[in-house]
Amino acid sequence: MGKLRILSGKEVCQILATYGFKQIRQKGSHIIMQKIIENGTITVPIPNHDTIRMGTLQSIIRQSQIPRKEFES
Repeated sequence: MGKLRILSGKEVCQILATYGFKQIRQKGSHIIMQKIIENGTITVPIPNHDTIRMGTLQSIIRQSQIPRKEFES
């Protein structure tokens, strides 16, 4: 496992968009991204900050079900 990159909220949204997620709304500083799958939907809130904390990024990776390598340096 490689080291996670320091990413902004917009960069994380771009990575999720390449995997079929779409921005459905924004409330305050959080962007809500959603992807429709065959048995439901995956909804991931992303803080629109300059840098996202590592624990938050790990949670986003787990919720989105995107391979961790996409977020590594």
